[in-house]
Amino acid sequence: MLDLTENATSVIRSIADRPELPDDAGLRVASGAGDSGQLSVAATGAPEQGDLIVEKEGARVFLDPQAAVILDDKVLDAQVGEQGKVEFLLSAQ
Repeated sequence: MLDLTENATSVIRSIADRPELPDDAGLRVASGAGDSGQLSVAATGAPEQGDLIVEKEGARVFLDPQAAVILDDKVLDAQVGEQGKVEFLLSAQ
């Protein structure tokens, strides 16, 4: 199952803590069309039907079924760049 670093946990909580999102919001990771292996990431108020929910220290990540398979043995890290842009990084467990 996907694991989250301390940095990723902190960044995801701050993204989901926006006033326009509900209290149980999170980050949704979805697979691209076909077998491209590309993933999209977006803040969302709730998981979609069939999503796997990964929760760590109050940070919630919703994975669509294909993304869950792709990320099963990965660790998600995050950092905020100099201009405030969030970058997500994946590594093997």
